[in-house]
Amino acid sequence: METLLNPIILSQIQFAFVVSFHAVFPVFSIGIASYIFLLEFLHWKTEERDWAKLSEFWTKIFAIAFGMGVVSGIVMSFQFGTNWSNFAQATANFLGPVLSYEVVTAFFLEAAFLGVLLFGRDRVPKGVHLTAAFMVALGTFISSFWILAANSWMHTPAGVEWIGGAAHVVNWSEAIFNPSFPYRFAHMGIASFLTGSFVVAGVSSWFILRGHLVEQNKRALSMCLWMILFLAPAQAVMGDFHGLNTLEYQPTKVAAMEGNWETDTNVPLLLFALPSNDEERNIVEFGIPNLASIILTHSPDGEVPGITETPAAERPPISIVFWSFRIMVGIGVIMILVGIWGLVQRIRGKLSQPGLMHHALLWLIPTPFIAVVAGWFTTEVGRSPWLVYGVIDHAQGVTPSLSTGMALTSLIGFLMVYAVVYSAGLTYLIKTVKNNVREK
Repeated sequence: METLLNPIILSQIQFAFVVSFHAVFPVFSIGIASYIFLLEFLHWKTEERDWAKLSEFWTKIFAIAFGMGVVSGIVMSFQFGTNWSNFAQATANFLGPVLSYEVVTAFFLEAAFLGVLLFGRDRVPKGVHLTAAFMVALGTFISSFWILAANSWMHTPAGVEWIGGAAHVVNWSEAIFNPSFPYRFAHMGIASFLTGSFVVAGVSSWFILRGHLVEQNKRALSMCLWMILFLAPAQAVMGDFHGLNTLEYQPTKVAAMEGNWETDTNVPLLLFALPSNDEERNIVEFGIPNLASIILTHSPDGEVPGITETPAAERPPISIVFWSFRIMVGIGVIMILVGIWGLVQRIRGKLSQPGLMHHALLWLIPTPFIAVVAGWFTTEVGRSPWLVYGVIDHAQGVTPSLSTGMALTSLIGFLMVYAVVYSAGLTYLIKTVKNNVREK
């Protein structure tokens, strides 16, 4: 209990809680914004009203998600000053401008053109409305670019000199396009499209099952299943590239992901394990021989780093990293299977017939969000105890004057406020979907 009632631990829990709630909305927004632009383009090209109706509905959903994402994102910025002031001061020369660029180049763009997208239909020329959809989608990508550049730099810091404990940028290109950024940006981009595809597929399936605008929603479902078929395997490939990059720059994180304690060759891929920090071994484990070495080194005789290569004080919480990684990968496998299932149903000519797949897709709506949160837990917890990898740890980055009482009070406050705000937001989202059924 004394360990938990520590301002550093409480601040970590608070930030993890806030990030977990925030992360799902930008990822969803990116995917949905691009989908809305596609619908608007099809409407502009074909002048078919079905595309406009679909766009109109999903724009409402996007607006709600966008608002909830903005609210949760603002809180994270506040925490840099309240809980992590030393970290904020040490990294201000880089993170300050980058986060400002995100607001100036992305947030204002999204907010301005979202108004046109929401209220401009039949009030502005079709070309202007299409442009608004494009600008909103572009804004979401620009936002993710800056956010991931900042976060990736914390994992693989580059382009700076550390003078007096503070980062001074000497090469902006190297800092922004740091070694892990391309892989993380691509990985999150695909995750965004998959998230949007699963949500649209699930909601469209629900509409089909209820007999609401069946032809419109069959089109939407078909589009999403094509996306899942190609993007789910592509995400697995990109995940492999991302893993190889992580192996190069953060070998301890990879060791924790694999549950591998001793550096060795012919390392199995563990499907199940119970890691023990105290005993520095897995109490129970079950795996596929040589597969971890094959995946990480592309050779069964390849060497995989062990957790014990790193001092105990510099190791992340092994169990959290190990299991969050498996949750993410497990859901990824389910996505690939869903894509194949959809293809089989399409070939059999049963894709448009309400059935088991439609019910399954409805229940699978939460899975991409769970995968996103699990992925962020893997990468962020796996970086522990570092805020800036190898440079600033949690103890160095926390606010010196932060007491246990202050940290606990803010944590409880955030829990209560988020419970109210997000319950209301989710209730309104569900109500919006149900109301669409009543609107013919």
